[in-house]
Amino acid sequence: MSEDHTLGALFLQHGYTDFRWIDPKSIIVGQWVRMKCMFGCGEYGRNASCPPNVPSVAECRQFFDDYTRAAVFHFEKAMDAPEDRHVWSRSVNAGLVALERAVFLTGYQKAFLLFMDSCGLCEPCAGTRKACKEPRSARPTPEAMAVDVFATIRHIGYPIEVLNDYCQAMNRYAFLLVE
Repeated sequence: MSEDHTLGALFLQHGYTDFRWIDPKSIIVGQWVRMKCMFGCGEYGRNASCPPNVPSVAECRQFFDDYTRAAVFHFEKAMDAPEDRHVWSRSVNAGLVALERAVFLTGYQKAFLLFMDSCGLCEPCAGTRKACKEPRSARPTPEAMAVDVFATIRHIGYPIEVLNDYCQAMNRYAFLLVE
């Protein structure tokens, strides 16, 4: 049985059915993504798993180059109210941490997850890695790691668009790197 098939079966056991394998070297990293974090996101400097509490853009590119496989998980959800996103994201992220641990315990010591939305495991966030209350579980988002999610996701054929109304269904993506 191939490793991808074995891991795919593990993903299914954890309830993750919508995923695709990619080569992490095909993940598009850009300085502009970090700039959008710095000048456009209210969590910049306030979240322990967001910039500036993450590696530099060059270090992020190097990080992805250390891997040969990544699974991209797709989550689609429409919300009744914008604030409902945070409860849903927190639940999905907690499940993904459990999946990352299961993959690690299967023998993939380099397993590393990128959340599909801001960490949100603690309310309120401690704001720094040093003060983080959940350092073993907190993970950055792809955007925090300078990933151009739109270009990367479009390249593998998943849907992703800029939404202009909260009643539209969101497409969110988490990345699990394995080696």
